Amino acid sequence: MTTEQPRSKTDKDPEARGLRLVVVLLALTGVSGLIDAVSYLGLGHVFTANMTGNVVVLGFAAAGAPGFSVHHSATSLACFLLGAVSGGRVARRAGGGSRRAFARWTLGVEAALLGAASAMAFTAPEGATATTYALIATTAFAMGLRNATVRRLNVPALTTTTVVTMTLTGLAAESHVAGGSGGRTRRRTAAVSALFVGAVTGAWLVLHHGMGVPLLLASLTSAALAVTASGRE
Repeated sequence: MTTEQPRSKTDKDPEARGLRLVVVLLALTGVSGLIDAVSYLGLGHVFTANMTGNVVVLGFAAAGAPGFSVHHSATSLACFLLGAVSGGRVARRAGGGSRRAFARWTLGVEAALLGAASAMAFTAPEGATATTYALIATTAFAMGLRNATVRRLNVPALTTTTVVTMTLTGLAAESHVAGGSGGRTRRRTAAVSALFVGAVTGAWLVLHHGMGVPLLLASLTSAALAVTASGRE
């Protein structure tokens, strides 16, 4: 007579299968560093992930500062907003459903968009106007979609994966030095570190290998996360 083995919590709850969302979002923060390295260094001083920086850059361009383009920055902002609108609509349709399914679906779309951007960077004429605008539009849309996804997942201290201003503020303002509890210090420090490492890696790859390689790395990372993300924090 055999005794049935008790099933683990992971077996009972599909949402628990895979990487925790904290790990997924930290990895995506690193991807953001890759994307902004590509856009700023390779596409004419424009951000396609960090919209705070992009609005500032748009202001520089509007004032006539050399090396900046109103059209590039405006295209990035518009496509980012379109991506966020699309992500918001998908989130509302998902309602209170599976976080795991929602995260995996949107990350899969991000991976496909970044893969398309990588293919363009490898095959299209580098520096051509059409190539530049296509890469700006594709990566900005992908980052807008992702930000809407992260907002819906609502993981504490990781509600954005493209900027770390509020992360740094929380890290300092809630530290023991400031008289706070020091809560989520490791998570916030990891987010800042991930963005820095992604930016360093992306910059090195752009400078030595062009834009296609970091975009391919970003696409493969997003694809891996789409396959392995769970719905648990």
